Amino acid sequence: MPARSPRRFGLLQATALNMINMIGIGPFITIPLLMTALGGPQAVLGWLVALVIVVADGMVWSELGAAMPGSGGSFGYLREAFGRDRFGRLMAFLFVWQFVLSGPLEIASGYIGFANYLGYLWPGLTGARAWLVAAAVGIANVLLLYRHIGSIATITVALWIGTMVTTLAVIATGATHFDPALAFDVPPGAFNLSLGLLFGLGAATRIGIYDYLGYYNVCYIGDEVADPGRVIPRSIAISTVVVALLYLAINLAIVGVIPWREFVPAADHREAAFIVSVFVERVYGPAVASGFTVLILWTAFASVFALLLGYSRIPYAAARDGYFFAVFGRLHPTGGFPHVSLVVLGGVAILASTFSLGLVIDALIATRILVQFIGQIGGLIVLRRRRPDLPRPYRMWLYPVPALVALLGWLFVLGTTDRRVVAFGVAGLAVGMLGFVAWARRHRQWPFAAPAASGRP
Repeated sequence: MPARSPRRFGLLQATALNMINMIGIGPFITIPLLMTALGGPQAVLGWLVALVIVVADGMVWSELGAAMPGSGGSFGYLREAFGRDRFGRLMAFLFVWQFVLSGPLEIASGYIGFANYLGYLWPGLTGARAWLVAAAVGIANVLLLYRHIGSIATITVALWIGTMVTTLAVIATGATHFDPALAFDVPPGAFNLSLGLLFGLGAATRIGIYDYLGYYNVCYIGDEVADPGRVIPRSIAISTVVVALLYLAINLAIVGVIPWREFVPAADHREAAFIVSVFVERVYGPAVASGFTVLILWTAFASVFALLLGYSRIPYAAARDGYFFAVFGRLHPTGGFPHVSLVVLGGVAILASTFSLGLVIDALIATRILVQFIGQIGGLIVLRRRRPDLPRPYRMWLYPVPALVALLGWLFVLGTTDRRVVAFGVAGLAVGMLGFVAWARRHRQWPFAAPAASGRP
């Protein structure tokens, strides 16, 4: 029997892991989109609604993660909740299937953000040139990760230092030059109830959720967490609250220096693509802004580096355990890393960077909601009924209220998303189900074989 992974992650390390993935390029590229969604600083309501959803959903992750602290996160929860030899095989397969799409979409948003901010240093960077830059960053990312994990740890630490310096510098600058009249310049009639307000709030909420993504990352390495019943729930709660405060501070820093009308709507203002560079220029001048833009480019690359590193391991782990296409389970013959999974996810991310940032974010959230987030809520309820004896070091407070709040929140986000984007997500899920049928039939697994006959492909 293989030795268990050492449980190295205490509360501090687990919280840091979540925050590393939550704080990336997101707040630097989404503020103009957020303000555009509702036409002014009142769009911060989207972040608050997203926070409510994320806090409630975090309790779902906390109970599942504390009860089943293994590698894979949602993959394991869905498999166990719905039966690892029956319907759980379909749910686990669909989770990985959507992740092969939604994961690269999230990575592509970082590539797009990188190209946007490079536009501050290179005014002629538009259209096709921007995509070529995004593609070049994507290729460089794959090449850096195409190596043994040992050398990657040093690169990760260096990138993270740049990320924290950038984030704290923005907040400190905003705090010392804050103008409340600019920050709270809410347009007349901003809160008048209307269908437009509802859909605008939905758009702002999707952007907020995109910025919070990663609050659950510790669950993917649950077998390396010390005292998971205590550490996993606390790390999710702490990282969510701390990052929410940081995001609010960054938002106020920007709109407290630059009038929001100067970059809203985002599509009509070129400077919206690199709003933080403009923010620094207003305070310190173009020379400092150019240097700060380099830090933002560093942060953007740090985020996509960490994402591709972690996400490439998910299809690999599923394939290794016999729940996804076997080709994804291949390791590099000398480096020992999942090279097929790395190249496929990296390639899809490069292709996805041809789309607009807003479309990428919408498609990412819609695709992930359908199987992962809503599926886990159903899995939690199923486990409560079928496995009442399952040890639960953490039990959701006021069950089932938070689960229902999260469910209603995800349905609200999905219901206010462009129908074409939702159709894209549903179509992707339908293709995934066809893929599962073909895969299961070929390997004579459920539902084409008795549960006892199921095995690895």
